[in-house]
Amino acid sequence: MGDSDIENIKENKKKKRRAIKIKVPSISIGKKSSSAAGLQSSDKVKKIIKKPGKKEPGSIKVPHVSLEKNESEKDSGKKTAITRIKLPLIGREEEITAVEKDLEGTFKTEKESAEPGYKRNLLKKLSLTHKRGIEEYNFEEHGSLLDIRLEYPYESKQEYWVKSGLAKVVIAHNVKSKLREYLLFEPELTPFEYELLERIHEDLRDVLILTDEELGIEREKLLISKVTYLIDYYGLQLEKSSLFKIEYYLIRNYLGWGRIDALMIDPLIEDISCDGDDVPIFLFHRKEQNIKTNISFDTNSLISLAITLAQRSGKHISSANPIIDATMPDGSRLQLTFGTEVTSRGTSFTIRKFRETPFTPVDLMDLHTFNIDMLVYFWLAIENNMSLVFIGGTASGKTTSLNAVSLFIPPLAKVISIEDTREVTLFHENWIASVTREVVAEGGGAHVDMFMLLKAAMRQRPEYILVGEVRGHEAQTLFQAMNTGHTTFSTMHAGSVDAAIHRLENEPLNVPRNMLQALNIMSIQKQIQIGPDRVRRCDEIVEIAGIDPATGNIMVNTVFEYDPVADDFSYTGRSQVLGDIAAFHGWGPEMLVEEMDRRKQVLQSVKEQNIRDYVNFTKVIQAYYIDKNNVIENLDDLAELVA
Repeated sequence: MGDSDIENIKENKKKKRRAIKIKVPSISIGKKSSSAAGLQSSDKVKKIIKKPGKKEPGSIKVPHVSLEKNESEKDSGKKTAITRIKLPLIGREEEITAVEKDLEGTFKTEKESAEPGYKRNLLKKLSLTHKRGIEEYNFEEHGSLLDIRLEYPYESKQEYWVKSGLAKVVIAHNVKSKLREYLLFEPELTPFEYELLERIHEDLRDVLILTDEELGIEREKLLISKVTYLIDYYGLQLEKSSLFKIEYYLIRNYLGWGRIDALMIDPLIEDISCDGDDVPIFLFHRKEQNIKTNISFDTNSLISLAITLAQRSGKHISSANPIIDATMPDGSRLQLTFGTEVTSRGTSFTIRKFRETPFTPVDLMDLHTFNIDMLVYFWLAIENNMSLVFIGGTASGKTTSLNAVSLFIPPLAKVISIEDTREVTLFHENWIASVTREVVAEGGGAHVDMFMLLKAAMRQRPEYILVGEVRGHEAQTLFQAMNTGHTTFSTMHAGSVDAAIHRLENEPLNVPRNMLQALNIMSIQKQIQIGPDRVRRCDEIVEIAGIDPATGNIMVNTVFEYDPVADDFSYTGRSQVLGDIAAFHGWGPEMLVEEMDRRKQVLQSVKEQNIRDYVNFTKVIQAYYIDKNNVIENLDDLAELVA
């Protein structure tokens, strides 16, 4: 094709092009001027956007619209129907100030005004209002807000504050039932205060949206400030006592756990149990044991609480998924069933409260769960990579003991913990804390159980593996880890050594008997009754000594045993573990006893100096590993040593 042909084609294309014209209508932007300004509708000046001039065929030119205010119009004083705005630069913060006149009429409710967007205006006012000093409740200054009157058939036996001036517990004797009950008292509201609380609760939902400047404010103070502003808006002058009552309930419901918030705060409560609709909540109290409360929930309230518990624990519960196990934000263990799907009496839950600061070995020594000789035995065994399992019944102190003795782990060792719900708490940098994950719905990701976590842990070259509880086929992998040289600590439900071995060898654990030889120590925990108190004791510490070649039975050696009559422990004088440790280090009997005595002195000094925090306790143990002579020289002031 020649050049002349190409030119002809171009000429034909030009002839086919059509000019496109657009018609831009006249646009008026902004509000109409009010009649009070002296302008009639006929006097309005319309701003016309001119059509673009004729340009090349087929092209369209969009007029440039400037958002900056025209200075000439500003100076001329002419009023137009167009409101020009100036947008702030990106990344540049400009302070917004509002005067009272600007906010007139914006603080209206749906019943008071049909003006659309009143909620948005309400938020605007709360965001622009200047912060002012807010008086906080102080028990010593303002006194108690409670008026407690016990009526028949109750007689008070013990009283204590859960929240000074606001929530009080009375342990009362019921004359009719002859039983003690846990009575919780909170501020009593008048009908007006209750109505106001409901109104504020409803309005707060519209204004509790954080602005950038409010992100760093403490949640409780921010909530109180919003409440105060709402009350000012209502035009109410409340007495201080009424204001403090309303603030208490709003903080309890918004930031706490509602009606069970006081139970979650009470340090003497271990377990909280709700069995169904309109059934009183039962507690396990450290001093009173099982006790009934004066708190119960109707069906709707209980379902609402259950959903709140689940969601704030990061789980989903519904009729399709009616059972969950979860860890609450404070570390407490939650077991929850929804509706009547699996529990005929209605929604139920059990909360096993988490102790923020875990028990240390010295705490267990004070509670007489172990004596000092047993703790030194555990210390030496853990340092020298002996595997151990704590066995016992429910609430016998298995996990507590596991966590406490794990504080003896050397400072630089790699530790991996594997749990269904997070319970183990260590002061250890080289520690991976892993938990299982359940799949809520299809497409929600892979289900991760303890078996998968244990297999993954084996590839991470850990020195110590802590497994929350052995209950399934992960037991085989756990004992494989023991047989391949990994030190493992775990817990298991069983009543005795024989019961534990039978359970390990049968379904669903199925651990071969030969593999059981890798386990060094079994500690049997029990919950027993001593007088009126229910206490936890170590019943015995047993070593797995091997398998009898003649009979094929597992040989065990009891190292420590508990005497329930004297409520004391005794050492049998025989220990294969201590013998192996002495042989490994080349110690004779005298050197072994000398080393144990040094560690006794350290633990005794920690007890006498009342070093109970698990962080400081761990620092003492780590200091001993690093320079034992320095620790022995400074036994009189261990707190200064680890400061």
